[in-house]
Amino acid sequence: MRFGLSRQLWVVEIGVFLNMLGYGAVFPFELIYLHEERGFSLGVAGLVVGLVSGAAVIVAPVAGAVIDRVGARATAVGAGLALAGGYGSLAFATTPAMAFAAAALAGIGNGGLQPSQAALMTALAPRELRQRASAVSRVAVNAGIGIGAAVGGVVAGLGLHGFIALFLANAVTYLAYLAILVAAVRREVRPERAAGGYRQVLRDRALLRFALINVAMIAVGWGVLAWLVPPYARAIGIAPSLIGLLLLANAATVVFAQLPIVKAAEGRSRVGALSLGAAAWVLACLLAVLAQAASPAIAFICLMAAAIAFAVGECLHATAFMPLVADLAPLALRGRYMATAGLSWWLGLAVAPTLGGQLLAVSASLALVCAAALAAATIVLLRVFEPALPAGARRIPRPDAVTLHRGARTPRSRRWRATPRRVR
Repeated sequence: MRFGLSRQLWVVEIGVFLNMLGYGAVFPFELIYLHEERGFSLGVAGLVVGLVSGAAVIVAPVAGAVIDRVGARATAVGAGLALAGGYGSLAFATTPAMAFAAAALAGIGNGGLQPSQAALMTALAPRELRQRASAVSRVAVNAGIGIGAAVGGVVAGLGLHGFIALFLANAVTYLAYLAILVAAVRREVRPERAAGGYRQVLRDRALLRFALINVAMIAVGWGVLAWLVPPYARAIGIAPSLIGLLLLANAATVVFAQLPIVKAAEGRSRVGALSLGAAAWVLACLLAVLAQAASPAIAFICLMAAAIAFAVGECLHATAFMPLVADLAPLALRGRYMATAGLSWWLGLAVAPTLGGQLLAVSASLALVCAAALAAATIVLLRVFEPALPAGARRIPRPDAVTLHRGARTPRSRRWRATPRRVR
C-alpha cells in the first residue's frame, strides 16, 4: 500500500530511515563515548553534545532564508554534508577543541537539514496528503532510531574501536541519504522571490502563537521521556536494560500506531488532535509519578504505559503540526516558516534537559507534575488561539479517491508560486 504518496516520496523516506538508522546508533552513546573513551569530563562532554543542538538553534533561521533563496534540495544536500563531516570528525576527536569544532559543524547541519527536509516533503506531497507524508516520516525516523539504538548498543560494547565505527557509520548514512535524495529529486524545487522575508513571518500571529506553544509541547512530549524518565527510573530501582525497553516500546508504538492514527484523524480538527496529544502527555507524566510509590514490577508497568502514552501523543502531534505550518506558509516563504517551526523544536528540546534537570534535582515528582501542568496549559492555549487560524487550515484534510490517485503519481518538479497565498 502506497498510502496515496508518490514513489518519489517513498524513495526519499527510505533515505530518511537509513539516515536515522545511523543517528540512532550514535545519539544514546555520545556522552559515554566522550567521557569514558576520550577522557573528557562530564561537564565538557555535555557541552560538546549540547553544542550540536545549540548551533542548530542559531542556524535554523538562516537556513530558512537559504531554502527560500536557493531551494530545499540544495540546502538539504549542504546540511547533510555538514552533518557527515561533523560526526565523522567526532570519531577522531581526541581533544575538546577538536570535539567542539566537530560538534559545531554537525550543529550547523542539524539546523539546516530539519527545515529543508520539511520544506521538500511539503513540496512533494499535495496539501490533502501532507499529514500522511508527515506520518510516514515519523515512522521512518522512529524505526531507524529504534533499530539503530539496538545495534549501536552492541557495537558500543566493543570499546573505542566500536564507537569510532558507529560515528563513521553515522557519517556514511548521511551520505547515503543525500545520494538517495539527489537521485529521487532530480530537479530543484525553488521558489520565486517574495518581499518581506522574516518581517512577514513575524507579522503572522497565528504562526508565532502556535510555534511558542510548540516549544512547550516538544519539551514535554519528547524531552521528558528522553531526558527525565531514564534517570528517574534508575532512581526508583529500574534496571538499565528495562529502561532501554521503555524507549523501544515508545518507538515501536509510533511505528505501528502512526499511520492508523493519521487516517482516523483526517477530516477532524487540527487543534483537537494537538489537544488530544497533549492530554496523552499529561496522562503519561502522571503515570510516571505513580511509579514512585509502587513496587519495582508495578513501577515498570506504569512507566511502560507512560512510554506508550508519550508515543500516542507524538503521533497526534505529527499528524497536525507541520502540515498546519505548511498551510499557513506563503509558498515563497515556506523555508522561513519551516525554519521557524524547526526552531520551536530545538528550543523545546533544549528546555527539557535544562529546566527539567534542575527540577529533577529538587524532586522527581515535582519535575513530572510540572511537565503535566505544562502540557495541560498547552491544551488551554491551543483552544484560546484556534480562532486565529484561517478557517481552511483548522481541519486535517481528508483526501478523496482522485487526490489519492494523483498523489501516488510522481510529480514533475516545478517552481513554487511567489504569490503569498494561504489557506482561507
